[in-house]
Amino acid sequence: MKLSTRILGTAAAISLSSSLLFGAVYDVDPTHSTVGFKVRHMMISNVNGHFADFSGSYDLEGNVLKSFTGSVKTASVDTGIVKRDDHLKSADFFDAAKYPDITFTMTKFDGESITGELTLHGVTRSVTFDAEVSGTIKDPWGMTRSSVLLEGKIKRSDFGLTYNQVLEAGGVAVGDDVKLTIELEGIAKPL
Repeated sequence: MKLSTRILGTAAAISLSSSLLFGAVYDVDPTHSTVGFKVRHMMISNVNGHFADFSGSYDLEGNVLKSFTGSVKTASVDTGIVKRDDHLKSADFFDAAKYPDITFTMTKFDGESITGELTLHGVTRSVTFDAEVSGTIKDPWGMTRSSVLLEGKIKRSDFGLTYNQVLEAGGVAVGDDVKLTIELEGIAKPL
């Protein structure tokens, strides 16, 4: 019994070491991840929201991202207010019927930031996010997990999202800068 326990422990350690040395591809676990945003409202406060339907994968070798892709369903936008969410899904903003997906594909990772092609509302632009990549860990069910945190800012007008209302006192109803916080936990695909 002791020998088989040692053999299993050694095999698990070798498997974990292999994924650290040679890398592994991770699928984003949506139940432990968030794709969130924050935008200025009426020049005085912020509206926070997230997308409920998203997917992605990344190739991680140690703490180095070798590749990263992700997709978000625009119709899954959620700010906690149904009327506002319906407006965001409309042609004034995401136009979810015409542009159902937001996609991102990494082109470069320098250890502290990730650059890639972001496609939103039918427009593709190169964007850079601050990136924090964790190490790996074995969960209690034997799966290898890791995490990636991306933070950055985009201008919605760069992607054709220009709807706004001018305020009587000056300024606009919706800010142009959108802060993004993307916290992803991934599960390694079996070798």
